[in-house]
Amino acid sequence: MGISDVAAAAATKSSFNPSTLILILVVVVGFYMLMIRPQRRRQQQAQQRQNSVQPGARVRTTAGMYATVVEVDGDDVVLEVAPGIEVRYMRRAIMDVVSPGEETAEDVEDDHDDVEDDQDDVEDAEDVQDVEDVDHAGSGTRKKD
Repeated sequence: MGISDVAAAAATKSSFNPSTLILILVVVVGFYMLMIRPQRRRQQQAQQRQNSVQPGARVRTTAGMYATVVEVDGDDVVLEVAPGIEVRYMRRAIMDVVSPGEETAEDVEDDHDDVEDDQDDVEDAEDVQDVEDVDHAGSGTRKKD
């Protein structure tokens, strides 16, 4: 009477609940749909972009540098980052192939600002030199800083 009664009581207390199994399945499927599947899609798209890179294409690296592909050599690419400056990168470092209109609007503005800043720096340096020349010419002695 003792063992069979305990076994029967344990069987009735741990009854199978199908809603628990359904809840677990919904969580697993939701996790897959929201996390794993989009990540795989992004990886496949990145792989396709990296494999389709041809010489002459403008690219953006994972570090954010814009460059032009000069040569594709197996798993490596040679990128021209400035006129006459070429560097070798792994193909995996290419994050995106940039269309000409996408990259030039921002970079032309930045390059224009850089040129203006450089011109201002040169003019400021010339003005400082002129002031120092006037100070030295007028006093005949050199000022100590």
